[in-house]
Amino acid sequence: MTARIARGSTAAARRPTKSSRGGKQRSKAKQPGLFEGLPISPKTARKLGLLSFFGAVTIIVAASAIAFKVPQRVGESVGQQVGAAGFAVTRVELRGLSRMEASTVTKAALDQPSLAMPLIDLDAIRGRLMEFKWVKEARVHRRLPDTLVVEIEERVPAAVWQHNRRLQLVDLEGVELEPVRPDAMPDLPLVVGPGAQHRVASLGSLVEAAPQVKEVLAGATWIGGRRWDVRFKTGETLSLPEGDEQAGAALRRFMEMNARRQLLGGNFLRFDMRIDGKMIVQLRNPPSDQVPGGTPGPVPQGQPPKDLSRTI
Repeated sequence: MTARIARGSTAAARRPTKSSRGGKQRSKAKQPGLFEGLPISPKTARKLGLLSFFGAVTIIVAASAIAFKVPQRVGESVGQQVGAAGFAVTRVELRGLSRMEASTVTKAALDQPSLAMPLIDLDAIRGRLMEFKWVKEARVHRRLPDTLVVEIEERVPAAVWQHNRRLQLVDLEGVELEPVRPDAMPDLPLVVGPGAQHRVASLGSLVEAAPQVKEVLAGATWIGGRRWDVRFKTGETLSLPEGDEQAGAALRRFMEMNARRQLLGGNFLRFDMRIDGKMIVQLRNPPSDQVPGGTPGPVPQGQPPKDLSRTI
């Protein structure tokens, strides 16, 4: 639609007549003031003049503001007419949803002042979708004549974070996705400790450095904001050194030794590889006391195991 613009016309200048020239000459005489003859003082007259001036300025500013809104109103009117002609949203197509509720995404997409296609605010829709924790990225576009397409890239759970007696599902970036019930634990590593949720990606890198760890890994504890203690499904704990490179090398060496000597699932309780080139182990049960004849004696029941460490 082409807006018709009304153009004002400029009046032609008239030639002064004789009477007007005479009037010009007579105007040289002193003219009475605007407020002369009125029953007000000159001071009050000046105040009225100032109020009139500022009032005129205010009217001009208000008129300008209204004039600037005219294009927006015209655009909205045109958009509504386009929508009435059949170009309005009647369908929302969702892509990429796995865990999120379709009704939640649809509601966010249709939260619009108008469903006319030209008036759909795609950026506003994306902004609302990005506020959901499960949404890593969102893309929204129109498909004429009546479909709004919403593509969602959901976050992928990578671990369960345990902190302050709470269990939270987190992704590789440490974003907390939703609470986890203790009786419904997913098959994911359990990371423990302050800041552990932000180190899930580094733990994943360690696992990739020694792929055979994935099958036996139960979880890990982030110690002092510096390093990992890795826990295995068979109950043992491995203390790794600081630094991603050093920890990855130690974990690879440990898995190579486990393949040769079957360290996991045996009588070991803890392995410590924080010292380069050494591995300190703690036995699950201490050796039995020797009795005469060389026959090992029975292990006392209920006695806690001693902290027996050795270098191997």
